[in-house]
Amino acid sequence: VHTPLSGSTPPCLGPHPPVWACSAGPAPIPVRRSPTDSAPPAAQAEARMEAAVFILSLLDCCALIFLAVYFIITLSDLECDYINARACCSKLNKWVLPELVSHSVVTILMLVSLHWFILLLNLPIAAWNLYRYFSVPSGNVGVFDPTEIHNRGLLKTHMKEAMIKLGFHLLCFFIYLYSMILALIND
Repeated sequence: VHTPLSGSTPPCLGPHPPVWACSAGPAPIPVRRSPTDSAPPAAQAEARMEAAVFILSLLDCCALIFLAVYFIITLSDLECDYINARACCSKLNKWVLPELVSHSVVTILMLVSLHWFILLLNLPIAAWNLYRYFSVPSGNVGVFDPTEIHNRGLLKTHMKEAMIKLGFHLLCFFIYLYSMILALIND
């Protein structure tokens, strides 16, 4: 409270007012709001769902990368004669169906969440995995058959396929990582 002295002007109104006389306290700190702060709850739920889709896709892609590396290591062990064809094929055949299911889950997630570019990116590999799984000849043990893996250059073909899948899953990893970060920032 300011009480004027005998005919003097208040200190705040003078030519050079003291700081203590005019300050009203610290300046307010501006609050940065995200775009979804004022968004309705349905939009916030949609943003969270999109982030969850990309987090699941990223985890699934990590598993597929490790599986592709496992295929490459096992096939190179067979190529160098560290293991025999029967052991190699039994190791690889038990991971063919989990690979198929895992990649199909990512493809279906992208279809349901309407991410068309990523769906179109995943469709050829998913179709190839389905074709390969369902076109196994009736006499073979599985996709990797110990009696035929050394014939007709199948070992090199399987190795090339595993390398292509590794490159594809690495590309998808960075796409999912970017999309996940974008979805989390927008959330």
